[in-house]
Amino acid sequence: MSEPDKLPADVAELLTAVVEALDLPIPSIESADERKHYRLLEDRTMHTRVALQSLLRHRDHPDLADDAAYIRRCTAEYPVTYAPFISSRADGGA
Repeated sequence: MSEPDKLPADVAELLTAVVEALDLPIPSIESADERKHYRLLEDRTMHTRVALQSLLRHRDHPDLADDAAYIRRCTAEYPVTYAPFISSRADGGA
């Protein structure tokens, strides 16, 4: 039996940066927080898309570490500034 392929470290690093950029907390139910969440998701998505498009355009010379670093820099430039949703359920369970 052959071993399953493993995800290369640089690919895993890039995918981690993408997930971290797009994984935002749910906003509170306030309209202003919902708008800020939407704008933040738009900004982070745009920068992530730019990095991935660049990577696809330069397939012969990929620099996944550089692309991951770019996504992380952009993510840091656009922090969460809205109030996240807080459940009123005290037990946190079903």
